[in-house]
Amino acid sequence: MAECPFSSMLEPVTETAIADCQRRLGLAFSAWKDEVSLPSMLLTQRERYALDSAPDGILLVGRDGRIVAANAAMQAISGYECSELEGQQLDILLPSEVQATHGRYLRSYFSQPSRRPMGLGGVLWLQRKQGSAMPVDIALGFFGEDGNGLAVAFVRDVTELHQMQQRLKFQATKDTLTGLNNRWQFGQELQEQLKIAQAGDESIALLQLDLDNFKAINDGYGHVAGDQLLREVARRLKAQLRSEGVLARLGGDEFIVLLVGENAARAKFWSDQILAALSIPFKHDGLALDFGASIGIALYPDDAQTGDDLMRFADMAMYSAKARGRGNAVFFEPCMGKEMAERVQLAERLRMALSYGGLQLHYQPQVKVESAKVVGVEALLRWNDPVLGNVSPVRFIPVAEASGQIVALGNYVLDAACKQISLWLKAGTPLRVAVNLSAHQLRQVNLVEQVSSCLTRYEVPPQWLELEITESQAMLNPEQGREVLQGLAQLGVTIALDDFGTGHSSLAYLQYLPLQRVKLGREFLSPSPCRDRLLGGIVHMAQALDLEVVAEGVEEVEQLQLLRDIGCEFFQGWLHSRAMPADQLDAWLAVG
Repeated sequence: MAECPFSSMLEPVTETAIADCQRRLGLAFSAWKDEVSLPSMLLTQRERYALDSAPDGILLVGRDGRIVAANAAMQAISGYECSELEGQQLDILLPSEVQATHGRYLRSYFSQPSRRPMGLGGVLWLQRKQGSAMPVDIALGFFGEDGNGLAVAFVRDVTELHQMQQRLKFQATKDTLTGLNNRWQFGQELQEQLKIAQAGDESIALLQLDLDNFKAINDGYGHVAGDQLLREVARRLKAQLRSEGVLARLGGDEFIVLLVGENAARAKFWSDQILAALSIPFKHDGLALDFGASIGIALYPDDAQTGDDLMRFADMAMYSAKARGRGNAVFFEPCMGKEMAERVQLAERLRMALSYGGLQLHYQPQVKVESAKVVGVEALLRWNDPVLGNVSPVRFIPVAEASGQIVALGNYVLDAACKQISLWLKAGTPLRVAVNLSAHQLRQVNLVEQVSSCLTRYEVPPQWLELEITESQAMLNPEQGREVLQGLAQLGVTIALDDFGTGHSSLAYLQYLPLQRVKLGREFLSPSPCRDRLLGGIVHMAQALDLEVVAEGVEEVEQLQLLRDIGCEFFQGWLHSRAMPADQLDAWLAVG
C-alpha cells in the first residue's frame, strides 16, 4: 500500500498532548524499564487507566520490535484486542510492503530518537485485523537511556482527513462531471510530456475537439440532457483511446487529447476514429439525437515548441474545422493565425457596433405575383463598420454565434423592426415586417415574453409582425419548437417557415406547426429538367395545407412567369427591388 501523499497537510500531535501522556505513563514506564523484552502482563488499574484515557491510540514498543502494551483507542483503531497485540511484533499492524522499511527505521530509531517518524514519511497505512487498510498519522516519544528504553507511538486515525484530501485533490485535478482531467491538470501533463518529448526527440499530437450541435441539445432538452451527453462523450473517448494519450475536458463542450509519439498520419487516424465514435446518435428519453464534433490538430515540434502555443494552434484549427462545415478534422496552418486575429477583431467590432448602434436594417419588399403590389417587407441586417467597411452577414453571423452575440443581434433586429413598424403605422403607410429568428432565439425560454414586450413597447398590433424560422430549426426539437411557435401565434403574429422543402424534417409533422406562410429558397428557381414540376408540386402541397407561399431570390422575368404559371402568390427578389434602408424604401414606394 502506498504512503499517503498528504503528510505535509496533517496536523501534528501537539507538544502539550505528548507531555500529558508522558506524565500519565511515567509510572508504567519505570515498571517496564528493566523488562522491556517481555509483554506487559501486570499493569495496575491506575496504569491501565492512564493508557486507556488517551484519545489517540498508543503503542509501547520495545527494541526487539515487540508491542509491550496497547490502549483502548488502539484496540478500536486496529480491530485487535489489546491482549492480541501485546507480545506481537509490530509487523502485525503494517502492510507487508512497508514492513522492511519499518524494520530498518526502528533499529535506527533507538540510537537516534526523533519526535516525528520522518524515516517513514510521517503517515502510514495501518493493517487492521479485518484486512482493510487505514491511513494513520503517528508521533513518537522515547523513554530510557542508552537504547534500553521504550518507544511510544501515538497513533491517530486520519481516514476522514485522508478522504477529504482525496476529494480536494480530485476537485483540483479532475472534471467533476466526467471524471476526466480538468484544464489545470491537463496543462501540467502537457508540460511534463513536452519535457519528455524534448529529451527523447519524440513528437506530440494535440487534438482539440468541440461538439457540434451541443448547445441545441442542451437548450432544447435541458441541462440534464446536456450533462448526460458530455458524460457519454467522455465514455466514448475513453473507450476509443483506452490507455493511449492524455484525455481532458477543458470546459463546456470542449475536450482535448494529447498523444505522445504520434505523427501527422497517426493523428489523422485517431481523429477519424474519434469522429466515427461521436457520429453515433445520442439516445435521450427514447430519442436519437445527432451531435458530432469538429477537431483541430496541432503538432510538436512541427507547429509549436511550447504548450501554450500548441493549445492555441489546436484551438485555431478546431475553429477552422467548424467554419469548413463541421464534422471533420483540420490540421493547423500558419494562415489560421491571421484568420483567428480577424475573427477576434470582427467579434470586438461587432460588440462595439451593438453598443453604439452601428447596425442597420434594410427592407426588401414582398409583392404579389399577379399585381406587383407590395404586401410586406423582410428585414435584413446590414453592417457598415468604420474600420472594416461593409461586412457581409455571411462573415459576421458565424462570428456572432461563436462569440455568444447572436442573441443580442436577434434582439436588436426584433426591437428595430417593431420600432420601424410603429413609425410606418403613425405615418399612415403600414407594412408587415418579416424578421428572421435564429436557432438560439428559438431556444430561449422567454422568447414569447420578449416578443410580447417589444410589441407593447412600440404599440404595434401583432398582425404587422411576421417571424421566420427555418425548417431545420423547427425540427431540431419538434415538441419544444411547436410549443414556442404556438405561444407566438397566440400573440397574433404571423409565423413563416423559411427555406421550405430544403430541410430534413418530417412533412407530416409540419401540419401541427402554427404556420401561415412558407418561403421557397432561390435554389428551387435554378434551371433543372424537373424544376417546373418540382416547384409546382411544392407550391400545391403548401396551398393544400392552407399556407401562403413566397418565392425568394427572383431575379429574372422567366422565373416570375413560372411562378404565375404554377399559382405561386408572392415573391421577393432583385427583379422587383433590392433591400434598402427605411427612408429609401419610403421614397421608392412614394414614387411607385
